[in-house]
Amino acid sequence: MEVKFYDKADNDVLKFAVIISRYDNKWVFCKHRERDTYEIPGGHREHGEEITETAKRELFEETGASIFNLEPVCIYSVTGKNRLNITGEETFGMLFYAEISSFESELYNEIERVELFEEIPEKLTYPEIQPLLIKEYLRRKNGI
Repeated sequence: MEVKFYDKADNDVLKFAVIISRYDNKWVFCKHRERDTYEIPGGHREHGEEITETAKRELFEETGASIFNLEPVCIYSVTGKNRLNITGEETFGMLFYAEISSFESELYNEIERVELFEEIPEKLTYPEIQPLLIKEYLRRKNGI
């Protein structure tokens, strides 16, 4: 599995949005109903949807975040076979950061619950990818 980061890419190649999120100085992770692991909120772009709208929609659907500030971080790609990419070809997405101020009281999708963490949880759905996304966000945030 290889993860690369880019400052620019054609809008057409962006297939998904992933949103690193914080609430009350804690990391926001989702627990999917069908998995025993945690994941960063995000999902696939719908036909005709702007990638920022994908990020807003997925953040709300997966966390119930109703009030938040959203900012783009960078483009990234993943090359290698995984649960969502059976061909292993390079796929591109947009990484965002959200500071959440408020949540709805209920979730209405495949997410069982949202949990807040002081540190990144050990049991991640995509352990080869998610820590690298967070590391890149922190690197860019801190100007390193």
